[in-house]
Amino acid sequence: MAFPAAIVILPIGTLFILSGLIVNVIQVELYTDSETFQLMGKESALLICNHRSDIDWLIGWVLAQRTGCLGSTVAIMKKEVKYLPVLGWSMWFSDYLFLERNWAKDEAALKTGFQHLNHIPVPFWLALFVEGTRFTHTKLLAAQEFAVSRGLPVPRNVLIPRTKGFVTAVEQTQGTIPAIYDCTFAVPKNETSPTLLRMIKGISCSVKVQIKRHKMEELPETSDGIAQWCKETFVTKDAILEKYNTTNIFSEQELQQLGRPKRSVMVIISWSCLLGFLLYKFFKWTSLLSTWQGIIFTLLFLVLVTVIMEILIHSSESERSKSNMILPTQDPMKQKLLHS
Repeated sequence: MAFPAAIVILPIGTLFILSGLIVNVIQVELYTDSETFQLMGKESALLICNHRSDIDWLIGWVLAQRTGCLGSTVAIMKKEVKYLPVLGWSMWFSDYLFLERNWAKDEAALKTGFQHLNHIPVPFWLALFVEGTRFTHTKLLAAQEFAVSRGLPVPRNVLIPRTKGFVTAVEQTQGTIPAIYDCTFAVPKNETSPTLLRMIKGISCSVKVQIKRHKMEELPETSDGIAQWCKETFVTKDAILEKYNTTNIFSEQELQQLGRPKRSVMVIISWSCLLGFLLYKFFKWTSLLSTWQGIIFTLLFLVLVTVIMEILIHSSESERSKSNMILPTQDPMKQKLLHS
């Protein structure tokens, strides 16, 4: 009885406590217009985001929590994520959509997942990292070389979006989702990029987010048109980030006050008390620490938990190689946006 009980108590308690603590450690500066801010959490939306840091998905959790739709927020993730201890399992049980990065298999899985979302009776958010992978300088080099070879605008702060998933998402949810939230993430220049390890240590971090709302009905009707719209959106994102890097001005939109819900803090405290009580009763009932075998089992279990957390942390770390590539002349569209 001891081992199954421990498996149930610790992961569930850890999930709720860690997720609650983490979303309250991240400080998000949200820039958007008042109309969009009022609609957030009250309408279904497809979120397209640049994948800049290791914990961008947690930033989405923060925004969803503070606008009241965390329970109905899902994202499209790579398949390996769902096997990560605790957090990956929670995403799996929450019906996140997982991809194998094989379009022959992923297309059918996406369409099935989108059909399920169309029947959700409450407003929901569907988040999609269109670049398909996290930003690193090595990946940026590859994206720049690809852009030069194809005569595309050369990116400096984003990767070139992979549009198949986005096109499918738009085509399958047009009758259900009324809006696209174009989200641009940036880390303040005087701060280190946030990581899961820093979050678990309780080190707070700040992230700047700009959200621009687009009506779904305003998108092009053809697949090629939707794909081109997505590419142009990322050219604009690149210009926003470049402007921030060169002028320290991130957004011309209003800075909105998100606040910190007191209810979430109470949930964390409640779960902490419950977990502590259950562990106390568990050890008292089993007399686990009264024998050498019980002490050894407890130590081994703590080692296992430590290993699991190490796996979780290292799986979230992105490569941080640097690039000295000299870029060609800026694209005219980007130059216009930079100086607007």
